[in-house]
Amino acid sequence: MLLFSTILEIQNLTHEDFIRLILRWNENSHPENQIPNVQWNGERTIRFGNESRSLQILEYRNKNIIAARYEKKEDDAVWDTDYVMNFDEMKMAIRLDRTYQKNSAITDSRFSNPHFISLLMDCGHVKDDGGLKTQGRPIQIDDSNLKLLTELMLGNVHYSLPVVFVSKMKMDKDPVDAVDLAKRLRGIAHVLVQKNCALYPKLIEESNRRNEYNGTIGVYYPDSSMSRLRFYSQSHVAKDSVLASRVINNLFNYNKRQNIDSLYTWQGVQNALLSDRLEHNRSKRYSAEKSLQIAEAVKSKLIDSFGDRENQIFQQVASEFQSKYTEFCESFDAEIEDLKNQIQNLMNENEKLQFENQGLRSGLADSEIPLLFRGDCDEAFPGEMKDMILSVLLESLKNLKGQQRIRRADIVENVLQKNGYPKLCKEREEQIKKLLQNYTGMTAPVRSGLKKLGFEISGAGEHYKVEYMKNDRYQVSIAKTPSDKIRAGKNNASLIVNKIF
Repeated sequence: MLLFSTILEIQNLTHEDFIRLILRWNENSHPENQIPNVQWNGERTIRFGNESRSLQILEYRNKNIIAARYEKKEDDAVWDTDYVMNFDEMKMAIRLDRTYQKNSAITDSRFSNPHFISLLMDCGHVKDDGGLKTQGRPIQIDDSNLKLLTELMLGNVHYSLPVVFVSKMKMDKDPVDAVDLAKRLRGIAHVLVQKNCALYPKLIEESNRRNEYNGTIGVYYPDSSMSRLRFYSQSHVAKDSVLASRVINNLFNYNKRQNIDSLYTWQGVQNALLSDRLEHNRSKRYSAEKSLQIAEAVKSKLIDSFGDRENQIFQQVASEFQSKYTEFCESFDAEIEDLKNQIQNLMNENEKLQFENQGLRSGLADSEIPLLFRGDCDEAFPGEMKDMILSVLLESLKNLKGQQRIRRADIVENVLQKNGYPKLCKEREEQIKKLLQNYTGMTAPVRSGLKKLGFEISGAGEHYKVEYMKNDRYQVSIAKTPSDKIRAGKNNASLIVNKIF
């Protein structure tokens, strides 16, 4: 399971610097991850460690690439962190992967960005991205550097990495913890933060009203064909960790979906080395066989003209040649056997990935691949999102049958049957109707019942504000003292149900 992937533009880094930095990263790692007693003497192809923790470095001279893999084996999974540095293009790919063992349970993978990225940044090896410094800290946008942002909003510039812009809420509050957001997105995105609300008039003018505002977070992608994505904050919630997680997950997934050249992956470098060695050995074997054929032809012409002395010398030379040829063939066969073992290892890696995919599928409902992908909305209670989708399908099914749209109705009905519609939202609707059926005011039982269902109640003047999930988009006003005591409860329940469910 690929967890993290990025490609960074690098500067001022030699082959030896790269390997030293990897070894420094190992030395500073947590003791449970560290490979002890590493002695490096300048080799560019070497392996350190043991079966549980290892660090392997490979040089691919033909393409001026050095690749490194740190591997940690656990009882149920294997963690691989890969660093592939292309010195011709001065770019580095960094990838974190978790592969599950056969029969292991598939669980959520908690991880942090590789600390190696911070080392690269601290040593000044990561190039600036246009006018943006590639760092693990937010960049504050004010009057002096506003153009960096507005040119992006106008579509006049695109950076190599995605850009996240965090607009200010009222009272100059941030919708997310921008420092933590930038830290978690280091190496995969830039984080820009509006300095204060006083910047809005100029921002609106220079961006031609294309700016985010009031705590909205905009994500701008390097690909000009992709539209920016906006994440809306809750007006009264500052430093919302749930909102930050949505942004982070979106960018992690965006990077993981990017196609990269195989030579920017550990397996790709291994395969290229393997192919080159096979081709080299084929060429050597062909040359040796050609030489042997020539020698045999010369032998048949000359042997008849040799006397006893010449024939003795010839037989001695031929014997030495045959011995060296046999030695060469044995060496070649050993090389082929080694390459076969490497191919088998690659096949084992592929098998592990197959087990992982099977496990991921088994973790889904009914061991089936999902028909639709999950959205980003928060759930008020477990299963809310699925329940609402199924309720919409059920309502649609009635109309489809009435219109004699048979094929469409069959498909919708089959999806409903396969998923099992528990009617969770319907149950909550009934609870609200029951709570409010004799409504004469916000009594303690009514207030308590609404709170249990996820509502917050506040009030000023003649009305209460009943707000769902602390989100002012899901807000209903109801009278403190209803004028129509017979219909008030039914009307209030209808307002809430229609807006929420």
